[in-house]
Amino acid sequence: MIGPSFRICKGRIGKRGGHLGFMHYLCITVFCGSLLALLFIDVIELWLTSLGMSKVEGFHGLVLPHSIPPTRSEEYLLMPSVHVCERAKPFLIALVVSAPPNRKARQAIRDTWGGEIQVRGHRVMTLFVVGQPSDPVLGKELVEEAKERGDLIQGRFIDSYANLTLKTLSMLGWARRFCPQARYLAKVDDDVMFNPSALLQYLNHSFKTSESELAELYLGRVHMKVAPDRNPSSRHFMSETAYAGVVFPDYCSGTAYVLSRPAVLKLSLAAVAIRLPSPLPPEDVFVGICAHTAGITPTHSPLFSGGPAVPFSRCCYQTMVSVHHTKPGDMVQYWTQMHPTAPCSWLGTRTSLGVCKLRALIGTLLGRDS
Repeated sequence: MIGPSFRICKGRIGKRGGHLGFMHYLCITVFCGSLLALLFIDVIELWLTSLGMSKVEGFHGLVLPHSIPPTRSEEYLLMPSVHVCERAKPFLIALVVSAPPNRKARQAIRDTWGGEIQVRGHRVMTLFVVGQPSDPVLGKELVEEAKERGDLIQGRFIDSYANLTLKTLSMLGWARRFCPQARYLAKVDDDVMFNPSALLQYLNHSFKTSESELAELYLGRVHMKVAPDRNPSSRHFMSETAYAGVVFPDYCSGTAYVLSRPAVLKLSLAAVAIRLPSPLPPEDVFVGICAHTAGITPTHSPLFSGGPAVPFSRCCYQTMVSVHHTKPGDMVQYWTQMHPTAPCSWLGTRTSLGVCKLRALIGTLLGRDS
């Protein structure tokens, strides 16, 4: 594409007494514009997303309760000490939603980003949230893993795709009751390469506030104007009885999103006020509905991925907060390549991020989004 354009521009050189003609100015303008767009593709994405987002119109006809039923430790089959957050005092707690058989994924996270305890001067803690497996052998293995690692939270529900919303409610309940000290909560899937350092840098740059001024932040990759799936055979099926709207409220991709402490509380209040339909809605859609009910607008960040895999590039991955579709072996390899080396230059970071985002966009246009 660039080669033919360059030859067209070059072919015009020398005409009109050696002066640049209209085509030359046009080619130079297109080239410079394309370069700027590549360097600032994340800014362009953020601007375009902000234009397309819906406005929150209040409490959606529901009155939020003043309190939430207390969460007790007996509601969880497995969990760390009830004092784990009181002792650690984490600034950020990452709760990784994992399926019981995915032990390799959990170990890869422990060996990489989940093993980071102190990041940019802040305490970070990573725990895993699972449900009950139908296989009793797997259940015993989870008990052994919990004893060995001390980082599992197991709710009293069958672990299945259909119950992901219950898993999220269990996660929010545990964080609200046993980790109220955490300033931020990150919900992360176990196939996501998460970057606590990039997140904390982004929060410090974009949302720096005092403890008393902490906003109701719901941050991630925002999906806009998504229509309910009315196909009964689909695993995303939503009947008109369960949700009558033409489109869902804007919501963050469930692959990874971040909630501030006030947002956790308000979302929990909204979840109590909303009657859970059957079948349960997708968990990220439900969180978006709760946010809409609570009057919280999701905030889009171009540094969260949630569709096609972002091709690995050291400078790109040092900047991205989350990258979806990362296999355990790749996660360890990428982390090793990212961290022992020096930080990338500004130009290297901007170029690499632009190329990564562009390739991911091409993947979306080719139908590789998921």
